[in-house]
Amino acid sequence: MSLFDHPRSEPLAATLRPEGFADFFGQEHLTAEGSLLRRSIENDCFSSIIFTGPPGTGKTSLASIISKYTEADFIALSAIDSSVSEVRKAVKAADEARKFSGRKTVLFVDEIHRFNKAQQDSLLKDIENGTVRFIGATTHNPGFYLTPALCSRSLIFTLKPLEATAIKALLNAKMPRILRSLETELEFEEQGLKFLSENCEGDARRALTVIELAVKTAQAEIITLDDLRECLQVKSYKYDADAHYNAASAFIKSMRGSDPDAAVYWLAYMLEAGEDIRFIARRIMIFASEDVGNADPRALQLAVSASQAVDIVGMPEARIILSQAVTYCATAPKSNAAYKAVNLALDDVRNQRSQVIPMHLRDPRSSGYNPEEGDYVYPHNSKEAYVKQEYIGVETQYYQPVERGYETKIKERMDYWRDLRGEDESKADS
Repeated sequence: MSLFDHPRSEPLAATLRPEGFADFFGQEHLTAEGSLLRRSIENDCFSSIIFTGPPGTGKTSLASIISKYTEADFIALSAIDSSVSEVRKAVKAADEARKFSGRKTVLFVDEIHRFNKAQQDSLLKDIENGTVRFIGATTHNPGFYLTPALCSRSLIFTLKPLEATAIKALLNAKMPRILRSLETELEFEEQGLKFLSENCEGDARRALTVIELAVKTAQAEIITLDDLRECLQVKSYKYDADAHYNAASAFIKSMRGSDPDAAVYWLAYMLEAGEDIRFIARRIMIFASEDVGNADPRALQLAVSASQAVDIVGMPEARIILSQAVTYCATAPKSNAAYKAVNLALDDVRNQRSQVIPMHLRDPRSSGYNPEEGDYVYPHNSKEAYVKQEYIGVETQYYQPVERGYETKIKERMDYWRDLRGEDESKADS
């Protein structure tokens, strides 16, 4: 190697970036013939596109393909380290190219959610007048992180994590180019490539990075499953704000659906991704009251105990405590009657005239108390520890226990008290 020869410094994933739709793997819902994205590109009729999706799913590659397909200049910026002045400089170059050569320019801004509102709004004028064909890429939800004005002017496409079959197909198809690019004749075990495809979390860039590392650190002529497993190290998780809430939602809905296996899986997923164990414990306590309720009052007791134990013990043993609470709650009888009761009562408090507190229920020491309007009768002085006495002044039944679990007994008790009051069912349900 001479003084002026340099080894390849560009990452393998960048070297193998697809040239067109023919060698773009995955995202068939966007790139298939007849899809909206393909039609808008083939008819050259788009002005602004936003790609959203996890890392390594092809957002930058699609932007590059679009610029080539439409024969446009391609300017790529990253919102992480680009200022408004750099954006204006790119727009000026695009305007000059359009005026002097008639060429269109695709302005690609990666991590567009990193731009603040003013920076995003600075693009609007040039998108509208056609100075640039804007393409933004983000790993976040555009509805939350991008301005409404930018979203309204854009076609928004969501890219999904690549299926293992798509990553495996990509590795097989590009293996000759991979070997040429890395200047090697090493071979890969088929089971190793299968393992990598299944465990890179749908991230093609990560798969290629692992391949590159395995080749550069190879100690034999064949790269084995163990070699790729070692290079992969810890699985990569996309666990941003969206993933946090989505995982929590799946976790709660699995417990609500009485599926302990699914609930434990999502528990393990959150733990492995580094979720705060106190957050998980709080969600279990809320679930125990909201979704199990009085169908099994022990669920809340167990959830509170688990929360306290988790705080004392910490990880990794806290996983066992959380699993016990999760499996108990998932398999417990369910009732949201207490949850519905307080919501109905709150609705009446907020939207109807406030009820006057009956005189016999007021504190005798309070101003305005008049014992002549009625005395409070102490229920424990009666045989049944129950007396017929008004407590609210309206006939409303907020709490309606279900016939599951312990609430079956609660319902029987309420029916018994109703009989003592001499009320019939039709009046109670009105």
